[in-house]
Formats: sequence, structure tokens, C-alpha cells
Amino acid sequence: MSNLEKFRQEARAWLEENCPHSMRTPVKGFDDFYSGGRKPKMEHPDQKRWCDRMAERGWTVPHWPKKYGGGGLDNEEVKILQQEMARIGARRPLDSFGISMLGPALLHFGSEEQKLEHLPKIVRGEIRWCQGYSEPNAGSDLASLATRAEDKGDHYVINGQKIWTSYADLCDWIFCLVRTDNTGSKHEGISFVLFDMDQPGVTVRPIKLISGSSPFCETFFDNAIAYKKNLIGEEGKGWTIAKYLLTHEREMISGFGAAPKKSVGQVAVETLGADVTGRLANSVLRQTIAQYQLDTLAFGATMARVGDEAKAGQGLGAASSIFKYYGTELNKRRNELNLATLGEAALGWDGDCYHGGYLSRDWLRSKGNSIEGGTSEVQLNIIAKRVLGLPDA
Repeated sequence: MSNLEKFRQEARAWLEENCPHSMRTPVKGFDDFYSGGRKPKMEHPDQKRWCDRMAERGWTVPHWPKKYGGGGLDNEEVKILQQEMARIGARRPLDSFGISMLGPALLHFGSEEQKLEHLPKIVRGEIRWCQGYSEPNAGSDLASLATRAEDKGDHYVINGQKIWTSYADLCDWIFCLVRTDNTGSKHEGISFVLFDMDQPGVTVRPIKLISGSSPFCETFFDNAIAYKKNLIGEEGKGWTIAKYLLTHEREMISGFGAAPKKSVGQVAVETLGADVTGRLANSVLRQTIAQYQLDTLAFGATMARVGDEAKAGQGLGAASSIFKYYGTELNKRRNELNLATLGEAALGWDGDCYHGGYLSRDWLRSKGNSIEGGTSEVQLNIIAKRVLGLPDA
């Protein structure tokens, strides 16, 4: 028996024994993901139980090194673990910006002391992180940010405002871009700092979206404190870290385009019915859904290939913009197709006859996917310049 087959058998047996049956069901939406933190929001107590069990083995982030709390698994072992989780329908035990964005940046730019301090807490879901990037006058032009950090010896005093800070009202710490120097170009003098949100001088106000939810917030800093031991990289060199982290954010957002557990075709058949051959009765809609599903499969295969290349040390680079653009557009197509299958039932907001309104809400929410993390227009510019090598207009 090969080592990989032995690992598969051990992982399968452990998952069967330790994954609660309640965690073998699809998540119902963004609010049903478990993100940990000091004030965790849970739909079911098994969410924390499942997270704790996986964290003990480092399997919340199986590819991170063991010395930082991860599982220390190689690429093939990670694939096997994912396959075995999919076999029983197991949910991801922990979804957080600490895993998808801050962690990779810390592994690449953080000091050993910073890695040992923050990464194990991310793995265990002890600290939930939010991202302090966009500002009212610095969205797509992020380098125009104005939030300032005044040097006070062993710490900075932070003053300014961030906006679209996802889940800031539920988070414990923030990774934040601040301006430490105004003398050079706008890309210079930006620093990347971490600090606790639970302190005087930090105010968070949720922003209600057209979908009815409030995942985004505006965040105000009024003499908030960030200690210099939590400055990542060199002072004034944060733009390099910011760009690196954005490639991981865009990869994460592109995942919205991945195939869901229940396909659009399944939803359509359940709603509209099948013909005598078992196919969707509406032939026009059937063709449109088939094209969408082919595009989704191709997108998934491409992401898997480039993901393997990235793990082999080639990095994502500008490819993250391709994924971010195409993945979010696929997600919008999926939501539009789901509404098309429901007909007038898609117009409702609440009630069983309108499926609780979740498809309508998801459709409205999907519109933000092509804005957050860099608009589709910005991604197309990056693709044109850095991937295709086209000249400026």
C-alpha cells in the first residue's frame, strides 16, 4: 500500500468518526459559514465542535506548516483530504479572511515572531480578521488612501476612515493599510499594520445592502493604537504587501464562480419539471444552462491547474485578475439562471412559496461581486496590460 493510499484510509476513517452529521449538509448562505473569533456567530453548536476537531489536526489549514498550527500536508495529501471531505459532504470547518488573505501575506512577509503569534490563532479560529483597505476617496485607486499613522515610539496612533470593511462588526483584529509618510509618491509611505478592533477609538457602523443583509461596514479610527511589533515588513513599504494580498483576495472571490453543491440544472428540473426523457422540459433554458455548466467546469479545471502551479512556486500574479473577473461573472450568470427558473416566484422576498426569498437576495448580492476586490473594469485593465501585454490607450 502506498503512503498516499494509507493517508486516504486514515483520513476517511477519521472524518467518518469525527465529522458531525449536521456538518455534512450544504451551507445555506454567507451567514451559515463558521468564521470563529471571540464573538462567533453560529447557526448550530456543531460548527465550533467541527472546527475545534479539525484544528487539533491542523486541517482547518492543512497546507500550512505544522509549527504554525497547520497540518503540514503536501499538495497530494491536501487533494485527498478535500476528496474525502467531499465524499461525505463535509463542510469546510472554518472560513476566514485570516486563512484566505492575511495568512499567506504573513507567511511571505511576516517575521518569525509574528508568524508564531498570529498564525496558530487563525488556524484555531480564535481571532477573526477584517480588511482595512478601501476608503471613501480611495476605492479602485487604493493608493490614494488617507488614513494616517503617527509615530509614537513603540506604537502608532491611527486616524481616518475605512469603508466596505466586510464583517468588521463581528471581527476581533484588522489588517490595515495606513499612511506613515506623505513626502513621496502615493504608492510610497503606505504601511501594513495589524491591530485589535476592541479598543477605544474604533467605531464600526454596518451598511445595509439591497439584498437586506449588512456584511459591509464603515469603520472609523479616532486615535486608535497599533503597536509597532505588528508592523508587517518595512515601514512605508506596505504597498508591496497590499498587492500580494490582493491576489489572494481575488482568488477567494473568484471561488464564487465554482460549481455549487446543487447545480442550476437540478434547481431548474425541481422547479420546472422534466420531459419524458428526464431532461429539463424548457429546451431554450436547457441549452443556456448547459453552456453555463460547461463554462463552470472549464473554469474549475483551469483554477485547479493554476492552483497546482502556484503551489509549485510559480505564483498566481496577474492570473488572479482573470479568475476574479471570470469567477464573479459566472456567479452572476448562475444567479440570473436561478431566477429565470423560478419565474414569478423569484419576485418574492419572504415566504415558503418564494423559497424564503434567498434566491432573490443572492441575485442582488451577486452584483457586488464584480465591484469588491477590484471592479471588473479594473481587472480587465490588469489583464490587458500584465497578461496580454497590450499598450496603454
